[in-house]
Amino acid sequence: MNGITILGAGGYNPSFAMTNEMLTEFIDTSDEWISSRTGIKTRLMSPDKANYQMAAEAAKAALKSAGKTAEEIDFIIVSTCSPDFYYPNMACLVQKQIGATGCPCIDINTACTGFINALDIARNYLATGDYKTILIVSSERLSSHVDYNDRGSCILFGDGAGAVVVEKGEDKPYYSILGAEGDMFEALYCKANYKPNFPKFDGNEVFNELIDTPEKECYLQMDGKAVYKFAVDAMANAVDKVLQKSGLTIDDIDLVVPHQANIRIIQSALKKMKVADEKVFTNLENHGNTSSACIPVGLSELMESGRLKRGMKICLVGFGAGLTYGACIFEY
Repeated sequence: MNGITILGAGGYNPSFAMTNEMLTEFIDTSDEWISSRTGIKTRLMSPDKANYQMAAEAAKAALKSAGKTAEEIDFIIVSTCSPDFYYPNMACLVQKQIGATGCPCIDINTACTGFINALDIARNYLATGDYKTILIVSSERLSSHVDYNDRGSCILFGDGAGAVVVEKGEDKPYYSILGAEGDMFEALYCKANYKPNFPKFDGNEVFNELIDTPEKECYLQMDGKAVYKFAVDAMANAVDKVLQKSGLTIDDIDLVVPHQANIRIIQSALKKMKVADEKVFTNLENHGNTSSACIPVGLSELMESGRLKRGMKICLVGFGAGLTYGACIFEY
């Protein structure tokens, strides 16, 4: 089996830290209320860099970590649900920023599951032999989607970017399971800020069942209870399925890196999976939920701290708007 080798990883952390105490200045909440329900103390926000700029900074850090130059990248895959432009895709902007001229560039959007999907796409491209070295970047600027009058959602989300450089891992194991439940999309969505200019058609009429207020027109919408139930079940089931596919047990896994959504979701899902706490990486206390950037930022921190060791079996698992879900197991 052809797996992957992560040559290097890098992250970009925005300059501004929004603490729980700061949020209490304009919404009815408290540090204790937020911390006990989410596990978040601080979420990082980018007041000075666009999303593609954060993505480029993470990409440069990953290239440095991997000992690669931009000219050696054969393909760029960017995962984001908060792009700066409808077009061009953000991967082209990253390519321009880092100087990786000429390589193909694609974006994907499966929200918080995006990095797992991007890694799976990269693995399949590498397996064909058409490309040798692939740069994956997951970057999100969710602060631009959040309604700061909505206590239930504004406490969760932050900005950030993470990236990895990957090549084929000869004879290394790799297994994945991906899925989506599109009929549940109303549980978590953010409508594109698009106003049709064709004079005989009001394009927004088709959204009337969902988007009935200016807030729903402009901002992220979330049904917290529905998302929680889906997330716990989807993450646990995805890990169970990918373990079955691999022939491994949870005891064979050295480290689980989950999407950093909410500490209660993570704890409940891991309890169902029967994963020991010491095998689980979390950093949402200081980052908040940065959607698809969560996992690669985590991998970057794990590499920098020396916690990742060659030969370790790693499980990544996440869920996101769509509703999407996915898990993969690979050997580092």
